[in-house]
Amino acid sequence: MRAAEKPEIAALPFFASMAPDERERIFSASFLQVFPPSLKLFDAGQKPDFLHILIDGMVELFTGNGDRTTTMAIIRPVRSFILAASYTDQPYLMSARTLTASRILMIPSPLVRETIDNDRALMRGAMQELAFGFRYFVRALTDMKLRQSVERLGNYLLVESDERGGAFQFEIPIEKRTLASLLGMTPENLSRAFGALAAHGALVEGSTVQIVDRDRLVAFVRPDPNPVRDEIW
Repeated sequence: MRAAEKPEIAALPFFASMAPDERERIFSASFLQVFPPSLKLFDAGQKPDFLHILIDGMVELFTGNGDRTTTMAIIRPVRSFILAASYTDQPYLMSARTLTASRILMIPSPLVRETIDNDRALMRGAMQELAFGFRYFVRALTDMKLRQSVERLGNYLLVESDERGGAFQFEIPIEKRTLASLLGMTPENLSRAFGALAAHGALVEGSTVQIVDRDRLVAFVRPDPNPVRDEIW
């Protein structure tokens, strides 16, 4: 990592409270790289050589069985992935690839484990990251089990709106085929679900979403009563 990059990275929540000497030891051994879109970063089953921290861009976590694949999560800045594998030195359960040009900090996993054991501030940051990940997947599993496909799509649009301060118009940030996979749908079902949402207060044209009747959409979706806040990836 270049010296000019260190102040920006040091201010990130994961590092901000660390002892300066421990933080510098991590920075001295880490790599900050820019990756192009659609680049696979690692495969499921691979041992984790690095902890990845997304600084800019967007990353897809996905898994597969035979010729079937599914999107598990979309990572947005600033988040680590996949800390559980890096800390336990167990194989990745998911693969990762960039969706856009992405700037990623790569910290050697042995150094992550050693520093977490020695620095209480980093330990707290690591626990928070693991808690965020746990809560994300509980919400995703609840969504899959309790909502029909159109309701899942409507809930996704409400979350995206909330992430933008309650915006009534915004662009879907990922390709529709990736969105379909994330929501457990086929692209054809996703297209039909977009059409069905018109009766529930949301219009979609291309990648542009307009929430024309938020109250109607909320009544249809029945969103989680506990706000997502910042645990969403």
